[in-house]
Amino acid sequence: MASRGTVKPSGNFNASADAEVLHKAMKGLGTDEGAILQLVTARSNAQRQEIKAAYKTLFGKDLIHDLKGELSGKFETLIVALMTPPISYDVTCLHDAIKGAGTNEKVLVEVLASRKPQQVKDIIAAYQKEYDRSLEADVCGDTSGHFQRLLVILLQASRQTGIQQELVESDAQALFKAGEQKFGTDEQSFVTILGNRSTEHLRKVFDAYMKLSGYQIEESIQRETSGCLRDLLLAVVKCARSVPAYFAETLYKSMKQGAGTDDNTLIRVMVTRSEVDMLDIRAEFRRLFACSLHSTIKGDTSGDYCKALLLLCAGDDA
Repeated sequence: MASRGTVKPSGNFNASADAEVLHKAMKGLGTDEGAILQLVTARSNAQRQEIKAAYKTLFGKDLIHDLKGELSGKFETLIVALMTPPISYDVTCLHDAIKGAGTNEKVLVEVLASRKPQQVKDIIAAYQKEYDRSLEADVCGDTSGHFQRLLVILLQASRQTGIQQELVESDAQALFKAGEQKFGTDEQSFVTILGNRSTEHLRKVFDAYMKLSGYQIEESIQRETSGCLRDLLLAVVKCARSVPAYFAETLYKSMKQGAGTDDNTLIRVMVTRSEVDMLDIRAEFRRLFACSLHSTIKGDTSGDYCKALLLLCAGDDA
């Protein structure tokens, strides 16, 4: 399947030449941020890993360490994120979300609701290797209730495949009985069905649910649940409908909250989707919010950080 990313591998790629460019940009007085951002955003992640290796071979130094020493703030965070292999980046985000005081549920929700089963398996293995701990145990130590149960189901990464036609109607009825029809909500039915069925199957269930109840499933979840569980259920539903639309909305919210920009989310989504489906996210953004992702980033960020994000966005759908 053709990639729907905006960042593609560079054609005439030479890792050593690129390493030289980066070294030169950081040598001497002042740093040439422009040269760094132009180069890093124009290479695929796999190529960036080769540049890192070439840099160490040529200069006997760690490229990430040097970048951190020369750059600062959000621009540094973005460039370092782009230089990190995708699975390692997800692992670091999840670990940072769990460790320390308080949990960043937003990160757990976004990563575990949107990644494909194989990616989740790779994340679990890499997490174990990196921290010598089980991701599931860490998640369980930091969360509770139905929120925890649904995260654990998602961590099993064993969604069914295909549509089980004979279950569509009964799943829709189970959700209806568990929510709209009940005094108090039976969250377990939501957790089990939304956590285990395939995305194609769930889309059929959502249609049947709409016919049955007169509501979109999202409206019922909004009304019937609250807190982190609500956020996770909504994310799972939205990702079942359309992962690019889910990320378009996530990006919009990261910039349009009035209380300033949620840069961590903005960086995370732009970095992790730039080689996957950024073209589709841009199209969904335009459709849902009647403005372009490009113009929203431009209005909400500044400096080299803004320039780099716009290069990842790679086009204006005004």
